[in-house]
Amino acid sequence: MISAPKIASFQPPRRVLMGPGPSDVPQRILDAMARPTIGHLDPRFVDLMEEIKTMLRYAFQTENALTFPLSAPGSAGMEMCFVNLVEPGDKVIVCVNGVFGGRMLENVKRSGGVPLVVEDAWGAPVDTAKVEAAFAAHPDAKLLAFVHAETSTGAQSDAAELSRIAQRRGALTIMDCVTSLGGTPVRIDAWGIDAAYSGSQKCLSCTPGLSPVTFSEKAIARIKTRKTPVQSWFLDLNLVLGYWQSAGKRTYHHTAPVNPMYGLHEALVMLCEEGLEQAWQRHARNHEKLKAGLEALGLKFVVAEPYRLPQLNAVSIPEGVDDAAVRSRLLNEFNLEIGAGLGALAGKVWRIGLMGYASRAENVEFCVNALSKLLPARRSAAA
Repeated sequence: MISAPKIASFQPPRRVLMGPGPSDVPQRILDAMARPTIGHLDPRFVDLMEEIKTMLRYAFQTENALTFPLSAPGSAGMEMCFVNLVEPGDKVIVCVNGVFGGRMLENVKRSGGVPLVVEDAWGAPVDTAKVEAAFAAHPDAKLLAFVHAETSTGAQSDAAELSRIAQRRGALTIMDCVTSLGGTPVRIDAWGIDAAYSGSQKCLSCTPGLSPVTFSEKAIARIKTRKTPVQSWFLDLNLVLGYWQSAGKRTYHHTAPVNPMYGLHEALVMLCEEGLEQAWQRHARNHEKLKAGLEALGLKFVVAEPYRLPQLNAVSIPEGVDDAAVRSRLLNEFNLEIGAGLGALAGKVWRIGLMGYASRAENVEFCVNALSKLLPARRSAAA
């Protein structure tokens, strides 16, 4: 018989999380997650499900009935949108201006769709003129997919205009708002977005593992008239509908993560208490404070000012500075986490998050002061 390993309970260090996610989780949400577990079909849990849906509609600014948190991270939310809305042979215009646009492209391919790629430089927003040209060249395209807030670069694209282009062409839209939901304006109904997905661990300040999603009536109609089965059983909305949207008795689909749902519920209660517009303003205000501090250290932003995300700040690493060494010292000496670059920007940028609960003036000051101690030449030059 194999002996039991002698491992003590895990005690995580206390960090200040200012990377691309997860963000800091306030104690109030952690306390909510520690409440007694009940059954996922318990009437009280069903009540909680309905309240989460109501608050998510507020966060997404939508009346979509099918708005709920998928029991999986944002990457699964992305896959749910594609496997349900893309059938083999469907032409899909995919906008790629960073890592996560690239993941959308991969999802189109794996769903059997025909990807039509609109590519832009990393750090630039999606070029709406290129999207117009893609639809002109392929008027039979059924979907437009784009990232609203590209986490790998900190660039925000014009979701309203992109959606207008798709609507004029009779195409549906899939939007990644993983990093924007709760941090910058997301207006699903006003923009006419058909399917969108986000994550619990960014500007909502909950723990990772849940993906808020929302689908328009047009998207649901497309799903219900598919000619081929959805390739994923777990992500098939035809099956999930009975669990999340049934007016009567809920159909068992899977065992929802009960305690993380408590956390998301509390996070959304906190968002409602603060007010959505106030949350957007807080993120913008703290971004301006961070911008001033970073520029005083000589750091330069990757994204042009009109397209910057306030909650995800990508700055170029100064010449001669060791990327990994600085991040390691921040973590070990200051218990501060900032993010490394991804893909084409690996080793070239730092990504500094101001998401959700982490978007506080004291965090901005702490981060700038820590960096000033590790970049003394920049501090002296700025002085």
